[in-house]
Amino acid sequence: MSDLAWFLVAAVVKSAIAIVALLTAFAYMTLIERRVIARFQRRVGPNRAGPFGLGQPVADAIKMMFKETFLPTKSSNFVFLLAPALSVFVALSAFAVVPLGGPTPWGNSAIARAWAPYVADLNVGILYILAISSLAVYGIVLAGWSSGNHYSLLGALRSAAQMVSYEVSIGLALVGVLMFAGTLSLPGIVEAQVHQGIWFVLAQPLGFFLYGIAAVAEVNRAPFDLPEAEQELVAGYLTEFSGLRWSLFQMAEYINMITASSVMATLFFGGWTLGGLDGVLGVPFLWFFLKVAFFLFVFIWLRATLPRIRYDQLMRFGWQVLLPLAVVNALVTAAVVAFGAPWWVSGLFGLAIIALVGGVYYTRQRRRIHAAGPETQADGGVMLSASVRLVNVATSSYAVADDVADEEPDSAAAPAPVKVGV
Repeated sequence: MSDLAWFLVAAVVKSAIAIVALLTAFAYMTLIERRVIARFQRRVGPNRAGPFGLGQPVADAIKMMFKETFLPTKSSNFVFLLAPALSVFVALSAFAVVPLGGPTPWGNSAIARAWAPYVADLNVGILYILAISSLAVYGIVLAGWSSGNHYSLLGALRSAAQMVSYEVSIGLALVGVLMFAGTLSLPGIVEAQVHQGIWFVLAQPLGFFLYGIAAVAEVNRAPFDLPEAEQELVAGYLTEFSGLRWSLFQMAEYINMITASSVMATLFFGGWTLGGLDGVLGVPFLWFFLKVAFFLFVFIWLRATLPRIRYDQLMRFGWQVLLPLAVVNALVTAAVVAFGAPWWVSGLFGLAIIALVGGVYYTRQRRRIHAAGPETQADGGVMLSASVRLVNVATSSYAVADDVADEEPDSAAAPAPVKVGV
């Protein structure tokens, strides 16, 4: 076969392998997340289906296949059926340019290069990921609009505003990495880190910090999972979905998590490399998998630890904190690159800004707690939120009339006041 034929065959086969691998990773990420969160909460987690619970994803898949699915009366049927498939298609497409290894792990021949461990190496790989990721909002918006449900529509509108707000910060957070690498190709960025002898997280700690936060918001994970806030919107855009259609949205969310973790490992932590090592025992993507697994654990850790924030806090944080910091980081990095300053200048600047922001946040929290006064201290000295006020509520005599009916009037003690938070 010609080189072009080998390239086409390799692209089709690698695409099929990537799709199967991502779907399998999604299935077992649900199990891993449930087990890890169980450990955080001192529970056992799912361990009955198969050895160590490894059959739980298969059991969940069978359950979803036989679960009842229905079309809401007021739904737009075609769009309602299209939205879950669109979300999965966008999630799978974004992973196409993520490199698991170098361009020549199997040799330098044309056939060996065709089988490099990535589907495609675009010279605008970062722009491709940003563009495809921005299409994810269409699946959610179409799902909410087509459901004919007000809660679903509110969740969809929240998601649209959230993604637009944080996509700006994501793009600006990555500008510093692109300046240091001098290319938009993901394999090229990894090779630039190897050539310069550093991981770009050292030169861009602020960019990594901003991208990590914005990526969590972009994939609608806790504490930024406002589009499906069950306390307010039943289940948001997912309200009318069940069975396999519901599972498709979960599939898209977990694949987006994997893609975001892969981008962080590639752009800031050297991708498939570890210093001068490309892999161990002929496995060029070993270090890549370990780095991605760590970031996936951080996603789970955040969900198990942090409560969901309010929507106004989400939008304010994106526009008033992340965006200005991303702009400042881009300007300072541009000055460092333009004047030929060493990379550690931008690194120290980023660490200083992170320390400054953390110090300001800590100081404001301490001032807010002290300004709240002793009236917000519950029994036992536990500090309550500033929105909580303690009032004394005397128990009504009518509420205890049945309990003291057989007692002497003078033997019944006056009920003690009860502290209630409002």
